[in-house]
Amino acid sequence: MTAKNILNPATPYTIVLIHGLWMTPLSWEHWIDRYEARGFRVLAPAWPGMAGDTDELRRDPSGIKHLGIQEIVDHYDVIIRELDTEPIIMGHSFGGAFTQILLDRGLGAAGVAIDSAAVKGVLTLPWSTLKSGFPVLKSPANNHKAVALSFEEFRYAFTNTLSEEESKAAYERYAVPGPGRVLFQAALANFNPHATTSVDFHNDERAPLLLIAGGKDHVSPAAINESNARLYRKSKAVTVYEEFPLRSHFTLGEEGWQQVADYALNWAVENAATLAKG
Repeated sequence: MTAKNILNPATPYTIVLIHGLWMTPLSWEHWIDRYEARGFRVLAPAWPGMAGDTDELRRDPSGIKHLGIQEIVDHYDVIIRELDTEPIIMGHSFGGAFTQILLDRGLGAAGVAIDSAAVKGVLTLPWSTLKSGFPVLKSPANNHKAVALSFEEFRYAFTNTLSEEESKAAYERYAVPGPGRVLFQAALANFNPHATTSVDFHNDERAPLLLIAGGKDHVSPAAINESNARLYRKSKAVTVYEEFPLRSHFTLGEEGWQQVADYALNWAVENAATLAKG
């Protein structure tokens, strides 16, 4: 029995999960199991060139070194348009920014952006964000490379609330090189009139959007997500900001992830159904 039958005929029964930089769809493994147990069909496609074994990506990331935001978002656009109904779209980190762009394109029944990377127009730039991105941004040559984080860099950026042992386990299981071009495009977006992270903050027709932030997040601190949410104030579309004060950027896997996963899905289901009734 699908979630559509269990909950409400208006409820989307497909969830599309979008991973972030330095990760693969494996980062969603716990959420996939939890959502499927509730009867949803869950899709977690990789960024182009990032499907498959993480060890292989670590050995040879050459296939993603020129990957940019436009190619990634268009990749998910095609996947979503081929579905039989509009899905709930959830993204983490850069996946959160991509979720916002896809909703702005008219896709999705509801969207959840978790620890979202900044879209164009967000001017808040905390020091911890700069430090987290420095392994890529320190050299212009990285704009055309796939860059891996060292364990120390990963621990600062992702698992700063975890023990060293827990951080090592997360690093070994999930961390992969990421295309530097993605980070450069986002970092320079406010200086580019045609930035690939542009969204229309006045779009009244987009689906409801929930922005979730972690109070201990170094990569996308709460200040970034809160500023992002404020930019939507002039839109009639539903936008909600929620902060989990003690959570890091590794909120998908750190202890207590169930609370965030359930909150995200319950909100999306409720708001998508309300929109459908309206």
